[in-house]
Amino acid sequence: MAFDNSYARDLEGLYVPWKPAGSSAPRLLQFNRALADELGLDSNEMISASGLAVLAGNAVPALAQPLAQAYAGHQFGGFSPQLGDGRALLLGELIDRQGRRRDVALKGSGRTPFSRRGDGLSALGPVLREYLMGEAMHALGIPTTRALAAVATGGTVQREQTQPGGILTRVAASHLRVGTFEFFAARNDEALLRRLADYAIARHDAALIDAPDRYLGLLQAVIERQASLIARWMGVGFIHGVMNTDNMAISGETLDYGPCAFMEHFDPAAVFSSIDTEGRYAYGQQPVIAQWNLARLAEALLPLIDTDAATAARRAGEVVQGFAKRFDVHWTAVLGAKLGLAGSAADDRALADDYLTLLQQHRIDFTLGFARLTDAAAGNDAPLRALFGAADAALEPWLIRWRARAEADTNSAQRLAAMRQANPIYIPRNHKVEEALAAAVEHDDLAPFERLLRVLEHPFDERAADSAFAEPAPLEQTACYRTFCGT
Repeated sequence: MAFDNSYARDLEGLYVPWKPAGSSAPRLLQFNRALADELGLDSNEMISASGLAVLAGNAVPALAQPLAQAYAGHQFGGFSPQLGDGRALLLGELIDRQGRRRDVALKGSGRTPFSRRGDGLSALGPVLREYLMGEAMHALGIPTTRALAAVATGGTVQREQTQPGGILTRVAASHLRVGTFEFFAARNDEALLRRLADYAIARHDAALIDAPDRYLGLLQAVIERQASLIARWMGVGFIHGVMNTDNMAISGETLDYGPCAFMEHFDPAAVFSSIDTEGRYAYGQQPVIAQWNLARLAEALLPLIDTDAATAARRAGEVVQGFAKRFDVHWTAVLGAKLGLAGSAADDRALADDYLTLLQQHRIDFTLGFARLTDAAAGNDAPLRALFGAADAALEPWLIRWRARAEADTNSAQRLAAMRQANPIYIPRNHKVEEALAAAVEHDDLAPFERLLRVLEHPFDERAADSAFAEPAPLEQTACYRTFCGT
């Protein structure tokens, strides 16, 4: 691994050098050959004994500089001034085949100076969940961290009950978070804050390096990436579940797949996280929370935006207020693509919102509601009408409006192709995810996990042999479904 460690080199004082604790009897469970190739790694070397030693935290590559990053965070609205990598270590950075700098980190590799009262370990279930979810989101075209490998450590982890331990090797554009900026802002360390911001600009927004308002530009760039990301999450029914500021990456990638889930029947109030008892991070709340988090980033950057506090607050506030409009632009585009609408017409958003209302009123599965609408665009109404069942009569007036609008576009073949790329048939159905994880963790059977992974790698291509993976869980199962963060 030819590491080039800019974070360690340029940001001394923002981390603690540390080494992984290691694994007692490691086994490689999953290895992402496609991602390894993207990173310029030799897969055969990585799955060898020496490669496994690295992935299991038993060896540190020669050029690596493992470290635990410092950050803070607002968790469910309350500020924690010191969090940091409590169970993760950044091994270093690789330059991939496209010239992009990518972080390579171990998650679950043991205690660090930031572990507080935690053990620094990961149970195997959450490791496999993050591997699966990251690859599913990647296949859906949504910016995300990805998993290079999943390793069983041979040890156990004590949570609600004793569970086998695991380590995930996570690849990210960076692990810079809103909480990273909050950490240094809370300590009034303007010098380190400025160094961090300059580093973030050089890494993610190089066009701003010489801009006179580069820190305000950084805020604008992060807002734009997050507005796009949240709209894309919602376009596939994804609920992050723990949108704390320490889980918001400034790169615009999805970070942390702890208590995440995918919505089944459309419900803006849908929430599955066991720790989100008030619905703070419900599906429909995600844009609101994103803006709230970005306001915290703006607060952290104020000393850099202007020497006059009032001026800095005014300028940053104007930028943050612009999030709602940018999200609306992206969300309207996502909905337009899902409905197969080219260009824009005055009532397009109303048409989309009315369809969502129909899905909500009649408890229609979100994913299938759009997948079967795609069938209708191809001339086959039967699957969509069957989905609505007795509510078919309520659907009919909307279908007439939709067809009239869609047929105003001249290229029906292009419209259909676009819809097929906007409306997946396969998502990580919560019950299928749980079945796969249970088989892997409780019975050491990875076959269901690997089958599900293969299905999710091609989410837009309907296959008769995979029909079971397109079906929602029974309503009674969905109603009581809960996810857990794994810590």
